[in-house]
Amino acid sequence: MNQKAIIKYILNLVNSTSGKCPYHENHKLPILFAFEQGKILENIGICSQVSFVRYMQGRKTLGVDPKLFIKDLWFEKVPVRIYQPKVPSASQRRGVMFFHGGGWVFGSLETHEKLCRSIARESESVVVSVGYRLAPEHKYPAAYEDCLNATIHFMKNVEHYGVDPARIIICGDSAGGNLAAAVSQTLAGRSDLPKLCAQILIYPGLQALDFNLPSYQQNQGVPLLFRERAAFYMLQYLNGNASNLEEVLEGSHIPIDIKLNYRKWVSPDNIPEKFKVRGYKPHVLLDCTTEVYETVKRFCEPNLCPLLAEDALIQQLPETFMLTCEYDVLRDDGLLYKKRLEDNGVRVTWYHLEDGFHGIINSFNNDWLSFSSGKRGLDNIMNFLKSL
Repeated sequence: MNQKAIIKYILNLVNSTSGKCPYHENHKLPILFAFEQGKILENIGICSQVSFVRYMQGRKTLGVDPKLFIKDLWFEKVPVRIYQPKVPSASQRRGVMFFHGGGWVFGSLETHEKLCRSIARESESVVVSVGYRLAPEHKYPAAYEDCLNATIHFMKNVEHYGVDPARIIICGDSAGGNLAAAVSQTLAGRSDLPKLCAQILIYPGLQALDFNLPSYQQNQGVPLLFRERAAFYMLQYLNGNASNLEEVLEGSHIPIDIKLNYRKWVSPDNIPEKFKVRGYKPHVLLDCTTEVYETVKRFCEPNLCPLLAEDALIQQLPETFMLTCEYDVLRDDGLLYKKRLEDNGVRVTWYHLEDGFHGIINSFNNDWLSFSSGKRGLDNIMNFLKSL
């Protein structure tokens, strides 16, 4: 079988999973299938897994939306897609900067198109989705800088889009939640720009010091984000490769003295006991070699791991909506950040999906498979937005 035939065969297999699928038969998740087939193509030397999954994610396009003006633009050399409600407004609208998820490696303007359209329509807000550069081709801080620069450009030009400068919100899911938190922290001290109205963090990944917190242990094999993949993506974002993955997973990548310094913020002791009942085994602190630490020492930078920002900065952050899911390795990142925000006097609206898993919000209205809990989560996000 030649290469063209192999690719055609695999595409047909993936397409066969994209039809209607009842809830109880959700084991054939197309995205997971694409990952597996991408690995096969990589192993036989046809293309990389990353390239194949990105291709599959970008294949589906949506038609014209009768309720929205949608336009692709460039903000400071960063591609963005702006969604503006067609219905007239008597006053200036909210402006939502949206950063998509995908582990800094996947995701695009297209993968979160349906979600951004829904936010713009239902909340009657102007939404700007940012197509930031992806790893491993573009390492940290490329994605962060793109999101920051696009947001600053928008803040300086809100009058062109009918947006109230006092009602600018930053929003992101997963890796996008990480970027939203980092950008929000950076802008907190900027007196030359409008003050952010709020930040919306949807199951964000906020630290890379401890991949053995309760949620990482309990949900290590739960789709769509496995524990090993969470560390893998963080390393891809940082270094463009997954070297030292084993050390990061076991916790031997950061010196003990540095871990103890951050233990006041990154610790299972700060997580409510009810989130440990599904199982948790305390992890023994392991030291690391200088060579390993040198490759990952930037994990201690708040622009990469916002949970590690100093209290003086956290105190300046805007009102926050935090969404977490019970069956998500990143659950405890959100819980720890929620505590830090509240301890520093920041108002937090928290919504926890007891039956939710990572990535569920972006599947709230999937053509072949949707989850009621995803719709509940999105409804709560909308209610928060409308209150601003």
